[in-house]
Amino acid sequence: MATRASSRPRSRSRTRSFRPIRFLIKAVIGLILFSVVWVAVYRFVPPPFTFTMLGDVLSGRSVEKDWMPLSRIDPNMARAAIAGEDAKFCSHHGFDVDAIGAAMMRNAAGGHIIRGGSTISQQTAKNTFLWQGGGYFRKGLEAWFTLLIEAIWGKHRIMEVYLNVAETGIGTYGANAGSQRYFRHDASHMSPVEASRIAAVLPLPKKRPGVAPTGYTRRYGNAILRRAGVVRREGMDSCLR
Repeated sequence: MATRASSRPRSRSRTRSFRPIRFLIKAVIGLILFSVVWVAVYRFVPPPFTFTMLGDVLSGRSVEKDWMPLSRIDPNMARAAIAGEDAKFCSHHGFDVDAIGAAMMRNAAGGHIIRGGSTISQQTAKNTFLWQGGGYFRKGLEAWFTLLIEAIWGKHRIMEVYLNVAETGIGTYGANAGSQRYFRHDASHMSPVEASRIAAVLPLPKKRPGVAPTGYTRRYGNAILRRAGVVRREGMDSCLR
């Protein structure tokens, strides 16, 4: 009898010790399910707001955005985005291993790093669901959301969201709002030069001018313009047609 009685407190103690683990498992499962539902909803509903936009509002800036379906955005804009940000957009599954490796080598060598290894899919995941900045935790979440949008959205929707939530100037979001700001017309008809200028702004939208660019921004825009011609001729935007 004594042996049985003494075993009960130990059993209760083990039960209490497992409670935090069970709570953690339930919390993780809940967050996974929430993220899947969140991504599934945005498969059909335009993202109404992002953390980056919230940062502008909290800084006292107004936010300009004007959603436009990809079917109405001039194809020159998607080609310029592919040329400037992610040449393998239509062929990878969310991650460009070669570009990530090259970025890691540049980081290890030090110096000024102009471009990282993020794909358009990764940037879309970050811009839509997360906040700006680095850190392993944020990068881990970015990878998770990248996998989700690749599986649930597909390339057409990824590009559509990217071209509508990417920052194209101070307080300006999306190619359509950027085109209206810089060129005084919407994004349904953009010349290759105009699209390339907006694409050149994307890496540093708060510092690079979309109108009358100079220095590196001008040279980078011209390089994107040449690459966009290659994208068109070689069908590197075929997944969007």
